[in-house]
Amino acid sequence: MKKITHFYMAGCPYCRQGERALAELFSENPAYQAIEFDKIDETLRPDIADQYDYYHVPTMFIGDEKLYEAHPGESYEECKENIRRVLDAAL
Repeated sequence: MKKITHFYMAGCPYCRQGERALAELFSENPAYQAIEFDKIDETLRPDIADQYDYYHVPTMFIGDEKLYEAHPGESYEECKENIRRVLDAAL
């Protein structure tokens, strides 16, 4: 199983949407709950965030590969499917 590096910002509406999607996906597939996450608030840890290439949050990497980066106007359904894809890649 691979670790997911998850960048977010407190107060971000897209990050709240991503957290909701994660909670739903964890309940839909308990195997996802075993995945290790390194959750990083980019405002608190800019030293780490600056080492990665992304602009919008939430963003998820496995290793150095960016698998998901939210975009303005992203729907909840699109967010959830993108996060599901990341979780599947980590299994």
